[in-house]
Amino acid sequence: MADQLILNVNGQDHKILAAPETPLLYVLRNELHCTGPRYGCGVAQCGACAILVDGAEVRSCITPASSATGKKIITIEGLPVLWTSNHAEVDSNALHPVQQAWIDEQVPQCGYCQSGMMITAVELLANNPAPSLAQIKDAYTNKPPSPHLCRCGTYAAIIRAVQLASKTISAIPRTGGSTSS
Repeated sequence: MADQLILNVNGQDHKILAAPETPLLYVLRNELHCTGPRYGCGVAQCGACAILVDGAEVRSCITPASSATGKKIITIEGLPVLWTSNHAEVDSNALHPVQQAWIDEQVPQCGYCQSGMMITAVELLANNPAPSLAQIKDAYTNKPPSPHLCRCGTYAAIIRAVQLASKTISAIPRTGGSTSS
């Protein structure tokens, strides 16, 4: 039976009808048309469906939609608003530094996993704006529930992009808000 759920996605509240156990990924993609998080494995083992919930990365393919009510959900589509809301001096049309670094480093090949990779980078840099190479690798390989997988093998470019985004983020003072805004 469907329940009415109110989800705050990318800064906006949305009323949806869904069974409480419906995977959040399905609600995001099918009801709210957020196509950044993708279905990869369906068992939280690849990271293609990664999103931020209250600033922490979660795998939306196994997260019940009902567990996200009352929380702030950010998908890749919401990263620019997340960035500009926390940095008043930044152009309101700017991409998040992680997104811009992905472009500058030409990271994606097929691109299927990249939104999840960027979500992980955003979480990492929110908690550690200047991570070491080992900390970047650790964020992608050792953080539960499982490593992020890229079948195209763009890992070297991902690391370079995270390092570039780190330089950008470190150069701009934070003016307020949080990673979960």
